Amino acid sequence: MKIFAYGIRLDEQPVLEQWGKEHSEVTVDFTDQLLTDKSAAMAKGYDAINVYQQLPYSRATFEALSNQGIHIMAMRNIGIDNLDLKAAKEFNFKISNTPAYSPNSVAEHAAIQMARLFRRTPEMDAKVQNYDLRWAPTIGKEMRQQTIGIIGTGRIGRVLIKILQGFGSKVIAYDCYHNSEIEKEGLYVDSLDDLYRLSDGISLHVPAVSENFHMINDASIAKMKDHVIIVNDSRGELVDTDALIKGLDSGKISAFATDVYEKEVGIFNKDWSNKTFPDSRLKNLIDRPNVLLTPHTAFYTETAVSAMVNESLNADLSFLNGKQPASALKF
Repeated sequence: MKIFAYGIRLDEQPVLEQWGKEHSEVTVDFTDQLLTDKSAAMAKGYDAINVYQQLPYSRATFEALSNQGIHIMAMRNIGIDNLDLKAAKEFNFKISNTPAYSPNSVAEHAAIQMARLFRRTPEMDAKVQNYDLRWAPTIGKEMRQQTIGIIGTGRIGRVLIKILQGFGSKVIAYDCYHNSEIEKEGLYVDSLDDLYRLSDGISLHVPAVSENFHMINDASIAKMKDHVIIVNDSRGELVDTDALIKGLDSGKISAFATDVYEKEVGIFNKDWSNKTFPDSRLKNLIDRPNVLLTPHTAFYTETAVSAMVNESLNADLSFLNGKQPASALKF
């Protein structure tokens, strides 16, 4: 059995190689290149592939793989919004994702960013870097006095709720699909409008399905409290960047933290320090003292990376052995 892995980073290589040693019956090879209809040729002669990328998996890519006899693909991440599932079905693919690699990694990141913005630590850090050690006017707020609205109560949202409750924050939540434990705690509000109206801080943890596209927009921002803080560690497409910038300019949004951006493909995970930055709106956000941006690294912990590689390779192996991994997609 042979598996070919695409887009393998330096931090993933030791995990992949260790998995290969523990599964001597499987040959595992890899490249740092992403999967496209052109790079699909690299997997010729292999039985399955392993992938992680924001770049779309197109119909042409599935066709190229199918023409080589490959119909098994395991994803090292959870998001499937860049998958052409219609094409995957057309070419008889079996696909898995990695839905629970470490919800704590993203939840901790969201909580840290939220707390930093309420305490205004980015602004204080900037002052200290310039040897300005005065306190005022950079006064913060205590987390225990804030109402935090969580949009999406999947694995990550639920872990974040527990973390915020540890601060003493009042937590409210909204999700189309209620979790029984969160329901028992009485945290759900009836509508997004209620959550917008009541929240001092809002954290997004929903997928980038069509219904959620630009859910943070001019209309929804207008319904929020004045000086609201927003954190997006989910998907860039959830936020209308133009509306966000207007909200920051007006002060309606006092601060914003994001790990994602709606046009991040081709920009994130690259060094732009000595080059012309390619996106004026993203530069606008980065240059603001009340905006925190990380380049899609909320998940990026040793625990999460290890789980993503191991669990996805295990899923590949299950498919190859004629079994259905628990993470298999239904489409």
